[in-house]
Amino acid sequence: MASSTALSKQPFKTLEALLGGRSVLRVAPRSSLDWVQVIRKGIPAEAVESLTQTIGVSQSELAAALGIPERTLARRKREGMLTSEESAKLVRLARAVGRAKEVFEDLDAALNWLKSPNAALSGAVPLTLFDTDIGAESVLDTLGRIEHGVFA
Repeated sequence: MASSTALSKQPFKTLEALLGGRSVLRVAPRSSLDWVQVIRKGIPAEAVESLTQTIGVSQSELAAALGIPERTLARRKREGMLTSEESAKLVRLARAVGRAKEVFEDLDAALNWLKSPNAALSGAVPLTLFDTDIGAESVLDTLGRIEHGVFA
């Protein structure tokens, strides 16, 4: 059995991988406080492309999911860095993708769930709710309920 310390670090490894790994992030954050510093400095825009490819959405779909205008996202890609607010939104979505992967134990199943209308979310597609904190919390809460067998 893995130690609780090893288990608590796993979500950060998944998060790092979803955002392109150390080669994109240029650091290897291992704790919540490490991630706070990464977000405050801004995440390299290459992480947008990494997440876009991993979750199989277009840049316009990702922009809508994050609540960031597509033109702003394109400009950030040219500039090379996201603002701290944009970084926080990207990390919030990547964390939810990682959480869904944990719950469904399969990335494809997790992505299918994130992209499909969900009765527990009043018919909303989970991926469309990440533009607000409350929407993201609702998705994470629903994932927790699924994990505990509340929603079949």
